[in-house]
Amino acid sequence: MVAGAQPQHPNAVNALVPSGNLVRSAMSSEDQAIFVAAENLCVGMYVFIDLPWFRHPFSFNHFKIRSPDQIATLRTLGVKQFRIDPAKSDAKNIPATVGVPQPVESSLPVDEVPTDPDTVVKNSRVARLKERREKIGQVEKAFTKAAGIMRNINRNLLSRSRECLEEVGELVDQMVLAFLESPELTLHVMGDKAGGEEVYYHGLNTSILSMMLAKDLGITFEQGRLLGLGALLHDIGLMDIPDRVLKKTDELTHAENELRKMHCEYGLRIGQKIGLPDAVLAIIYQHHEMADGSGYPKALKSAATHPLARIISVVNYYDNLCNPTDLAKALTPHEALSLMFAQRRNKFDAQTLQLLIRCLGVFPPGTIVKLSNDALGLVQSVNPQKPLRPWVLLYDPDIPKEEAVMIDLEREPDLNISKAIRPIQLPAMVYDYLSPRKRVTYYFDGDSAGKAGGS
Repeated sequence: MVAGAQPQHPNAVNALVPSGNLVRSAMSSEDQAIFVAAENLCVGMYVFIDLPWFRHPFSFNHFKIRSPDQIATLRTLGVKQFRIDPAKSDAKNIPATVGVPQPVESSLPVDEVPTDPDTVVKNSRVARLKERREKIGQVEKAFTKAAGIMRNINRNLLSRSRECLEEVGELVDQMVLAFLESPELTLHVMGDKAGGEEVYYHGLNTSILSMMLAKDLGITFEQGRLLGLGALLHDIGLMDIPDRVLKKTDELTHAENELRKMHCEYGLRIGQKIGLPDAVLAIIYQHHEMADGSGYPKALKSAATHPLARIISVVNYYDNLCNPTDLAKALTPHEALSLMFAQRRNKFDAQTLQLLIRCLGVFPPGTIVKLSNDALGLVQSVNPQKPLRPWVLLYDPDIPKEEAVMIDLEREPDLNISKAIRPIQLPAMVYDYLSPRKRVTYYFDGDSAGKAGGS
C-alpha cells in the first residue's frame, strides 16, 4: 500500500533478483552446466526444469527435491537429464555429468498442454488469477469513482450541504453493503494516487478499513454506517488549512504544525454547521487522540473518547504511515504495523490494533516479500489463521506476468517469507511485473465477516 513509490533502475538492486536467475546467468555457457540423469535424481538435489512453465506441474522452475513423489513426477516429464546446482543441494556424491543435456524426449505434442491432474490444477490457478485481476480492475474503477464522488462532495459541502450529505450517505450505504455483507468481495484496493486527490483516497482507505473491523468489534449496522460516514469526513477540516502547509513535504515548523492540528477544530465547526450526527462530530474532532493521552486536540485518553473515534484513530494512523505527504517517508504495510505494535502500541485501543493486525496479517496485502528460496513475490491475500503464510504472487521472468504463479504458502511447507522489501528498492522489471499498486486485495476472515473473500 505504499503510494507512488517509484522503483530504482534495475542495476540498483541486482541482489534482489531471484537466485535462480543469477544461477542461470552464471551458467550461461552450457558446457559448464552440471546435469543428472533422470534415473539418478534423489531427494536433496536442487534441480532446474528447463521446460516452459506450462509443461510441468511444479510451482517453480527450480527447487530442492523434498520427496520421492516429486522425483516420480520429474521422471514423467520426458527429460533425460536435469540441470542441478550442487551448492544448493543436500545430496552428496552426485552422479553428475558436465556438458550439454540431451534433447527432451516427450510424447506430448508441442502445441498441447499436459492434462495430468497437477497441471490441470495449475492451469486452473492461472484462470483464477485472470479472473482475479479482472475483478480487481473493477474494484479499482469503483475506488477511483468513489474518490471522485468525495472530491465533488467536499467542493460543495458548504454550498449544497443537504444534497452532499445525501450523496455521502448513499456512498456509505453502498460501501457497508459491499464490504461487510458481500460473500465474495475484494475488500480493499489501493489504486495509484491521482494528483491533488490524496485526501479523498485517504478518506476512502480509512472508511473501508474501519468498516472491515466493525463486525468483530460488535458494531451494529447503524453504528457501521456512522463509522463509515465519519471516516470519509474525518479530515474535512483540512479544507481550511492553506496548501502551503497542507502539501508541504519538508518538515513543518512548530507554527505550521500547530496550524495543521487545527483541522480537528475546523472540521468540528464545519460538521456542526451542516448538521452531522454527534458520533460523526466526535470522530472528526477526536481522530488524532491517542489512548495514552499523547494525541490532540485535547490530549484525551481512551476512556474519554468516543468508541468510534478510537477505531478511526488506529486506522487513520496506519494509513498515514503508509501514505504520508512526503512519499519518501512512506512505510510498507508490514513496517507500519510492526512500528505500531512493537513501539507504539500504548497509543492505540488494544482491541482495535490487534484486530487490524489479524485482519491484515503480519505481511499485509501489497507487501513485497523475499522468500526463503530467494524468489520475490507480492502478498495477495491474508490467511487469518496462519498470518505468516499468505497467498503470494511470484515474480518469474520466464513466465508472462499474465500467467504469473500465485501460491498458497500454507501448502508450501518448505517455503517461508524471509523479509519484506520496499517497492522502491525493486528493479524496474520486477516492479512492473508485480505492479503492487494494482493487485492489492484484503482478505475477508470467514469467522469475522460471515464469508471469505479475496477475489
